[in-house]
This record gives sequence, structure tokens and C-alpha cells, in this order.
Amino acid sequence: MHALPVASSPLRAILVGVTLAAFGGTPASARALYRVDPHPRIATGRVPLTEAFARRAVLVPSYSRQTHLSCDVCHFQFPQLTPFGRQFKLNGYTLTGLTTVKNVHDSTHRENLSLAPISPLSAMIVTSISHVAKPLPGTQNNNASLPQQASIFLGGALTPKIGAFAQFTYSAAEGHIGIDNFDVRYATHVDLKGHDLLFGATLHNNPTTQDVFNTASAWSWPFIASASGPSPSASTLLQGALSQRVAGLGAYGLWDNVVYAEFTMYRSAQQGTPQVPDSTSSGILQHVAPYGRVVVTHDVRDGHISIGAFGMAAQLYSAGASGPTDRYTDVGTDLQYESKVNGDHVFIVRSSFTHERRRSDADVLAEIATQPTRSLNDYRVSASYMPSASFNYTLGGFITSGTSDTLAFAPAPVSGSRTGSPNSSGLIGEVVVNPWQNVRFGLQYTNFFRFNGSATRYDGVGRNASDNNMFFLYSWIAF
Repeated sequence: MHALPVASSPLRAILVGVTLAAFGGTPASARALYRVDPHPRIATGRVPLTEAFARRAVLVPSYSRQTHLSCDVCHFQFPQLTPFGRQFKLNGYTLTGLTTVKNVHDSTHRENLSLAPISPLSAMIVTSISHVAKPLPGTQNNNASLPQQASIFLGGALTPKIGAFAQFTYSAAEGHIGIDNFDVRYATHVDLKGHDLLFGATLHNNPTTQDVFNTASAWSWPFIASASGPSPSASTLLQGALSQRVAGLGAYGLWDNVVYAEFTMYRSAQQGTPQVPDSTSSGILQHVAPYGRVVVTHDVRDGHISIGAFGMAAQLYSAGASGPTDRYTDVGTDLQYESKVNGDHVFIVRSSFTHERRRSDADVLAEIATQPTRSLNDYRVSASYMPSASFNYTLGGFITSGTSDTLAFAPAPVSGSRTGSPNSSGLIGEVVVNPWQNVRFGLQYTNFFRFNGSATRYDGVGRNASDNNMFFLYSWIAF
């Protein structure tokens, strides 16, 4: 392990200083610091369930090459961020352990160039096989995907205070390569009468992808899932409905490593559609959609607990770029607790609750909904135990409930609802083996108690919720 080099810019000096202070020591490497105390006071984001989960999580080895730090410094097994990993992201992905290509302006003595000597390029490939308890009508079971997903990443420092994360993905389900998650951010520090304020700005394309907690929808567990299994019909706007369909410009701040706050405005910016939205477009925001986030974190014995709140308001056209709209208001809370027990054993609990209120003027007018006002509640909780860097055992549950609507949730084979109810619930269990930090093999099982409103004959045709139970076996390699 390489020692952390002397910082070559004010931002890096501050980041190293803050990290050293937070970890309570001055050893020569961040990895040594991390092992001493992994929990400093640091505070740090209608789509089918499996589709929303299948393309979430990432590990970017180019960051490891840039910092000269191994993956486990930033991750409790990827993509779960450690306190150090959260600081790295909040500081704009700019910490480096490389000798950069530099230039200093002669008159101002300001560093106006700092380029990494290596390419910020990484790749990831996921292969999988899925087994549904009862095959979908007219389909073959035990579906194999090779690959299910393959991604190329561009990630790292662009300037001393600007860094980027860009993902380009080939999806087997879609059969083409497209832009995936994207986040460019600027970060700096301000000393306010002895108090540290980390201030930053972010430009991204997926609400909550800018977040640094694994309770945010873009990074929540399960970090990966089958792309071929049946999914409940109902989900909130923040659960991926705007992914890669908007441009978000936001500002954030971290006060004394305790209070984090963010405010972002979103505007439609779809790919593969007319760049000036017209009558052929869909899912277009009427104006801008504001999003707010606040998190408070506090040390508790050998770990820390973070409690947050978030909210988003949006108006979307039912079709095209004019006419009536549907109004969405999503508000919620989340909690994350991390602790190390018995040495290297890590225990993590995550929980989130989202309440969505939807005014469906456009859908009622188009006769695809009967209720002018609908609500949807989504609750998720999971607990992970990592006895070592090589193993991870996680159990989680989900409950979705809301207003019944016989048009919005109509009977249909597999995907429909006999009762018009969006209610679904179940458990997900996962066993993970990481023989190396950038290689993962996982087995996941999803058990539905209720699916689209019922446990039995939920679709009006004869399919039961338990028929959608699924085993998902996958390999995940990043390099």
C-alpha cells in the first residue's frame, strides 16, 4: 500500500487534513487510518422493480488507481460507501495519489492545470441466470444473460476542484449502448470562524445518483437484480422514473462533518428523442422539478447513525409537451446505521420510507385512471452482516401500499391487478462471496407475500404472488 502523498492543491490538503482529523491520527496511509477507526463523524439518491435495481450499482477501479488506495478504503464491499468513500465523492472525486501533469500561472501562482498521467477508464461486466418459481406464460425459464450488463466508466479528477463519474452501459434487455448514470461535481472548503463548510455543485442525470448514502433510491439495496423477473406495477417517481431523462443542477454543503444539505433543480433532458420535446415525446416535465435533501449524522459507540429527509415536486405531461399534467409530490425519510463489531465484522442497517401524492388530472382526462388523487407509500429495510471482506449476508423487506384504481392497475396476465390495488410486499435474501475486492459472486432470492394487490390470483387470470418468487445467480467483475 502506497503512503498518501503530500497534497498538491488546497482542496487535497483540506481533504487529507479533514480525513486525518476525523480518523483521529496521523499514520502515513489512509488505509491505516481506516482500520483504526472506520466511523468518524462524516455525513455524507412507474419503473419495474427489477429494471430499476438491475442497473444501479457500480465499482470504479479508476478511482483506486487515481488515489493509490485499495477498494475497501472507500467501500464496505462495493458499492456501499465507507465514511472515507463518502468524503471522496463529496470532495468531487479529486483526491489523488498520482504525480499529475501540472502548470502554475506565472503571475498569479495559481495552479491552472492538473491532469492525471493515466486514463480514467474502467469497465464492469455482469452475467447472470434467473429462475422464476412458475415460468411466465409462453416463455422459457432459467434465463441466462451473458452479459446482463456491461459498462464503461470514466471517473476521476478533471481539475484540482472538479471531478466526474460517467457510466456508459450495454443492457442485454435493451440490446444497445447508452448513457447511464452521470455526475460531474465541483467542491471546495470554506473556513467560517473555525467551522468547516464543504461546499459543492453537481450536474447529473438521475435524481439521487448524486447522493452518498446507500438509502437513496439510486444506490439502495439490492444493488443488483434480475432484468427478466416479474415486477410489481407501482413505484414512486423517485424510484427511477426520471433516470437518464433529466438534467439536474444542484448545490450541496457539509457543515462540520455533521449536517449535509442539498438543493437541486431538474429539467427534462432525454436521450434518443427529439431534443426539443414535441408531440412524440413522453414523460416530459412541464417546468423544473425541485429536489431537497438534509442529513444529520452522529457517532454512536463503534459506529454512527445518519438520519435524513428528502422531497421532490414535479409536473409531467401525460403525453407530448403540452396540455394537462399529473402532479407528483414525493417526501420521505431514511436512516443508515454502520458499526464494526468484533474487529473487522461490519454490521449495516438501512431503512427508507417514501410517501407520494399524485394529482392525476391528465390520466383521468385520458381515461387511464379513475382516481383524481392517489397516494403511494413505499417502505424498505435491510440489514447486512459482513464477517470479513470476502462475505456478505443481507436480508431485506419491502412494502408498497396505496390508493386502488381499477384503470391505472387493471387486470392483465402477470403484470395486472385483479383488485386494482398497487399493494405488494416481500422479502429478499442475498449471500455474496468476494474472492477479490473487484470480483463478486452472489445468490439472491426474492419471496413475494403479495403482488399487485393479492396473494392469490392477483392478475385476474390465475397467477399467484408466490409464482413470481425468483432465484438470481450472478457474477460481477470490475477492472
